[in-house]
Amino acid sequence: MKRLFERNYRPVESFINEIQILTRLRHRNLVSLYGCTSRHSRDLMLVYEHIPNGTVSSHLHGDQRNSSFLPWHLRMKIAIQTASALAYLHASDIIHRDVKTTNILLDNSFDAKVTDFGLSRLFPDDVTHVSTAPRGTPGYVDPDYRLCYQLTTKSDVYSFGVVLVELISSLKAVDMDRNREDIKLANLAIRKIQKGAFYELVDPSLGFHSDEKLKMMIGSVAELAFRCLQEDKELRPSMGEVLEVLERIHSGRDEPPNQDGIVVNGAIRASQSYVHPPLPNTLINPQQRLFKTN
Repeated sequence: MKRLFERNYRPVESFINEIQILTRLRHRNLVSLYGCTSRHSRDLMLVYEHIPNGTVSSHLHGDQRNSSFLPWHLRMKIAIQTASALAYLHASDIIHRDVKTTNILLDNSFDAKVTDFGLSRLFPDDVTHVSTAPRGTPGYVDPDYRLCYQLTTKSDVYSFGVVLVELISSLKAVDMDRNREDIKLANLAIRKIQKGAFYELVDPSLGFHSDEKLKMMIGSVAELAFRCLQEDKELRPSMGEVLEVLERIHSGRDEPPNQDGIVVNGAIRASQSYVHPPLPNTLINPQQRLFKTN
């Protein structure tokens, strides 16, 4: 159950917005809305299906009492199911606008359920963007959106890129205890990539260094996360393309990374169904690797 305590404009707007969106959507990886109070009631309440296993954030960052370690196969499952839900939203002309690990719930089978549509926006099919003042959660907000106030589906792609880095690293999206330039996980990830040392971010409990197959899968997901985190939204893949790449990585159909890592230099692998956009020269030295597997 979700209760909105303040009876002012924004909570009422969020309440109505969430009802309007959830009543028109049906997807196995979106939380289901069972009912609500009237907007004229003393308390504004939304009643959801019960998802008993906490959030992805609580498991990754140790907030969940009795939280269990998430092995890589569960992290991949969560990534694919979340991407599937977001791709469905985008196909339904809806931008979630607040994608983050605290808004991904887990059931007892560790199936993902995306929740919290209070900030979501309907995206008319006859426009290229929606202009709004930046809102969202620090660490996940698309820098391009913050710069020009133009919300697009690529804003969700950026946020999902942060989620992918969290799944790889088990680090928080924002951590004030890190160095100033690394407070945002996205900045830390990009910096490590530019130095050819992204492997330093991988959660050591995943067994990354002792499993070659795992090493290749995490390398491929790291490459995908990097593309989602491009500051220029035009260089990011669509959510449908993200889902396709994740499914290909999971099935083993993805081409393995270069033996020494993922080359950032026109030699980056591409498939017939998904051609990677060119990387901006200002981000990566052509001789560097995205992901070294030493």
